[in-house]
Amino acid sequence: MVLGAEEDIDVIGEAGDGVEAIELARKLQPDVILMDIRMPRKDGVAATADITEANLPVRVLILTTFDLDEYVVGALRAGAAGFLCKDVPSEDLVEAIRTVANGGAVVAPRILTTLLGRFAEHDPTSATKSPETLNNLTNREREVLMLVAKGLTNSEIAAELVVGETTVKTHVGNLLAKLGVRDRVQAVVLAYESGLVQPGA
Repeated sequence: MVLGAEEDIDVIGEAGDGVEAIELARKLQPDVILMDIRMPRKDGVAATADITEANLPVRVLILTTFDLDEYVVGALRAGAAGFLCKDVPSEDLVEAIRTVANGGAVVAPRILTTLLGRFAEHDPTSATKSPETLNNLTNREREVLMLVAKGLTNSEIAAELVVGETTVKTHVGNLLAKLGVRDRVQAVVLAYESGLVQPGA
């Protein structure tokens, strides 16, 4: 297995289904769980939600076979730190695990944009919902949120706004706190659901 070759990554368990994944999460409390969306007994969305609700010090990275997996949005809302396709290059998977373990979020921008676009199409009322929390954001924070929702990294946002990357990190931290979300992945979901960012825009 490719992960076994990495000195800073240890594979400490493997579950055959969602129920076992939850049990191992409680018992082993790994830094990161690679969670499959489709599993016997309990799917990845439900398992992720259970792990999140249990307040375990575990972060979940979703792996999916399909670019357009309607369960992924549900998984993100359930508390997943991000998702990747199973055919992602091994070096990208390793880097994603490290990022999630360090508290970051990993999302393939192309997939996220398409998924959320489909989600908005299936829920036309989502664009009419404007959470009050969005009103607490400054104009600059809203601007940063829109760029985050379009898949830009902090360095790309810094270049777009002609500011330092540290400034962008500060804005991201502030908007996450104001929105009451754990990470930028959930902030992106909120941005699309509220209509702040339109699919394909």
